[in-house]
This record gives sequence, structure tokens and C-alpha cells, in this order.
Amino acid sequence: MGQPAILTVDDDPSVSRAIARDLRRRYGAEYRILRASSAADALDALKDLKLRGGRVAVMLADYRMPQQNGIEFLEHAMDLFPHARRALLTAYADTDAAIQAINVVDVDHYLLKPWDPPEEKLYPVIDSLLEAWQVTGDREVADIRVVGHRWSEPSYQIRDFLARNLVPYRWLGADEPEARRLLEAAGVGPEAVPLVVTADGRALVRPGTAEVAEAAGLSTAPNRDFYDLIIVGGGPAGLGAAVYGASEGLRTLLVERQAVGGQAGQSSRIENYLGFPDGISGAQLTDRARRQAGKFAAEVLNTREVVGLRPDGSARTLTFADGAEVSAHAIVLATGVAYRPLAADGVAQLTGAGVYYGSASTEGPSCSGSDVYIVGGANSAGQAALFFSRYARTVTLLVRGDSLESSMSYYLIQQLDRVANVRVRTRCEVVSALGEGHLEAITICDGKNGEQTTVECGSLFIFIGAEPRTDWLGEVVARDERGFVYTGPDLLTSGHRPPGWDRDRDPFYLECSVPGIFAAGDVRANSVKRVASAVGEGAMAVTLVHRYLEAQ
Repeated sequence: MGQPAILTVDDDPSVSRAIARDLRRRYGAEYRILRASSAADALDALKDLKLRGGRVAVMLADYRMPQQNGIEFLEHAMDLFPHARRALLTAYADTDAAIQAINVVDVDHYLLKPWDPPEEKLYPVIDSLLEAWQVTGDREVADIRVVGHRWSEPSYQIRDFLARNLVPYRWLGADEPEARRLLEAAGVGPEAVPLVVTADGRALVRPGTAEVAEAAGLSTAPNRDFYDLIIVGGGPAGLGAAVYGASEGLRTLLVERQAVGGQAGQSSRIENYLGFPDGISGAQLTDRARRQAGKFAAEVLNTREVVGLRPDGSARTLTFADGAEVSAHAIVLATGVAYRPLAADGVAQLTGAGVYYGSASTEGPSCSGSDVYIVGGANSAGQAALFFSRYARTVTLLVRGDSLESSMSYYLIQQLDRVANVRVRTRCEVVSALGEGHLEAITICDGKNGEQTTVECGSLFIFIGAEPRTDWLGEVVARDERGFVYTGPDLLTSGHRPPGWDRDRDPFYLECSVPGIFAAGDVRANSVKRVASAVGEGAMAVTLVHRYLEAQ
């Protein structure tokens, strides 16, 4: 039972034999290849493996099977082996089923039949699934246990941090018997939450995210003092720069103050990203990008806040909040943007206790049967509405503008129109949030007639505006009046280069007003606020870093 298994289930004998043959040819030396002719037989095999302590790395299920189709099978199989990677075998005509599978059971991939030649159409997919499984293996979600209150903002912050950094954990309400036992063992009471108990039994009382990151095994300190390239910010632009920088031989460090993935990492579904016709969740995209950066030996630092940047001769030096410093030949600023605070009475006091900024996907199950309100009219708000509609009784989008057309992608508007429990209210805004200890209601002002109404609200999610995180830059690089960083042509005034520019050339396209400092993604002035463009700019920045280094 030492070898992990790859399981296939297909009721067509010829297909079943063919895929088992192709899998054994490539993976038979390291994995047990199991095949079943029905969902029932496959579940029996999985139950037997579970009882024997076996492991399952990948499950491939045919969509069209009698009694129980592939999606239904994978739903049941997830209960037995939740960490196994999942793929659906489907004919071209059933691609809609594959999309359904992604939404229902978070299928990692689907394979069109036939897959000849396997070297091109089968093995690359299985390789990717196996690589992803090897990262997580069959570790139980209970590696880290978090005891807290649902309406406690510090408890929420810890849950959100672990979820966004893809760290497995088990959540326990402070009133549950197991939680009370853990609190007693730690010598504290319910008022001491959040309590984090690590896999090795250490109890962390009201820890900060940096302490949790270290306990979870996330890297928080650089391995050296000097790099070729340091990237500040771990969103799509930063990850793109890390992958391309490290893959091209640059000693690369990525520094992220909160969670790799940025706002995109919180998205429940990104459907217009090139190469993923069925969409991909922000967490999946982040996971793949981070593993890809690690594959090329890029370092990733977590929970390290950068508070200063200065030219230091030919080097560029960053200062962390704790006073430590690290330097590089070149810097890429990819800090993205933050959601703007909602200026309404009661919102600040209830943040983390029913009021949330961004998707906060950890709150999905808690919204079951409640009325959810979402403030914002851009794609991120629309994606959140679709996600929470799976749990909530109703989801209402509150939009200040006259319609969604000016701010949301057409495909997303169409999807929202088809969901029965989602509605859109235009020309309105939240003026107050109400509740004792947690959010209970909100007051909405209708811009059409000025009328205010108070409605029950289980959760309020805010997706308004975009503020760059650039105050820490001070006067080091030129920024616009909103704080976005000027680069390239935007730095030229009547053909003149920026003040203090010491090179006999114009700034490169993504270069800031200081040579060797670049900006990519949403933080850059006049950038296109899309995931694909951010990744592209991250890659482009590395090309320009090479040009800069060659001229040194």
C-alpha cells in the first residue's frame, strides 16, 4: 500500500483500458494505476483504500456514466480523499459539463476524448496534477487548529490569512467541546481567542499574522542580503515578475506583506484569463503561480511590510517595518491597490464582524440562508455575487452608477442575470451599518428619490475604489495625485526627462523616475486593471530589468 494511486473510472471498456494503459506506461513505476467500470465500483475501491491507509493522488472520472455521472462520483470521492486532484473525462459536446464540474466539485482539469497523442494531451495534464498533489499530499486539514468567535475581527483575520496563503487549517468555534478542551489545555478562557494550535502542539494566544506565518512554515526572512531583483507585492504582476526573473537566472526575491495573490487571489472565479476557457479560481491561479516561481528558485517572503526604498549607489535598498534591510540591483514595484474604506456610520466598528473588504471566501458557508449585500459594480463584485449566491438566500449588488455596463464585463452581467437569487440595485449607497457585536442590518439611500430604508443584512462585502499602497515611497519616485506610480513616457514633460534622471536615455517603458526601479500592474499610473495585463507587465518588467543591468 506504499504507492499512491491514480484511479480512473469509465464505463466504456475500450476507453478504460486505453487510459489505464497510457497511465501505466508513464506512471506505473511510482503509482498504482487502478481502474473501475462504474462509479459504484470506484467508490468501493476508494473505501477499501481508505481503510487500508492508502493514498490517492489523482482521480479521473468519465462524465457520461449510468446511475451516477462523473460529477456525482467526484463529489462523493472528495469525502474520502479530499486532497486528491480531480479531472473529468468528457467528449467535446460535454464541455458545459466540465464547467459545471469546476463550479460544483472544483475539478482541477478536464480531458477531451480522445487524448491522442498522450505525450501532448494527457501526460502534461497528469504531470501538473501530480505535482500539485505532491505539494499537499494527504495531510489532514487539522494540521493547524484555530479557535475563535465568528464575530471576532482578530479571529477572522487569522482565518482569512491562512486561507489566502493556502495553509490547511481547522476552524473551531469557541463554544465547541473540542475548542473548550484546547483553551483549557492552553490555560486561557474564551476571551483569549483567537487561539492557534500548531501541528506540533504549540498554543499561540492572540497571535499576529507574522507569528502564524512562521508557525505554518511560511518563509519570513530572506536567505541573503543582496539579490539581482526584488519584487515588492505578490499579486499577478509580482508573481509574473518572479516567475520570469527566476526562470531567466536572476536571483529573485518576492516580498508580500499579507497574502500572495493580492486581490486576484481572493476572486472566486476568473473567467476571462487567457488559457482557462472554463475559468479558474483566484486561489488556484495563485497556487500554480507560486509553485511555478518556487520551481525556478524564486524566494517568497510572507508578512514582511516594506516601509522604505532608497537608491544606494548602484544598489536599490528596501527597509522593512522592523528596521531590517535588503538590497538588489533592481526593484519591481507590484504592490497593487487596496479597496477604499466605505465611509458610512458603523462600518469601521463592524469590520470583521459581518462587514468585510473583498471576497472573504471563508465566510461563504456562514452566509447560508442569510441576505448578503455587496457594494460595488466592477468584476470583483460580480464574481463575489456569483460565489455567495451558492450559499445565501439572496444576494444584492448595490451600485452607485446607473448600470453595470460601464464597470463590469458583459459575460459577467449575463451570468448574474441568470441567477435567480441575485438582484442589482443601481443609484444607491450604504449610509450606515447596524448591529450589536456583529452586523444585523444596513441602511440604504436610494439616489433616485433620496429615500432611506433599513434592511436585515447577514453580511456586507465591500468592493469600492482602488487606492495604491504607495505612501511608503515618499518622494523617492514620481507619483500622480492619487498615489499611482508614473513610469516610462508618462515621466517625460515636453520631451524633458524627470528631475534627477542621470542616464543618457529616456526611462524604459515601465521604469520609474529613478533608474533601476520599475512598476508593474495596478500600482502603475494609467495601467489596465486586468489580471492578464498585470501578469504581462510583470514579465515585461523583467525584460527591462535585463536591459538596465546590461547597461550598468
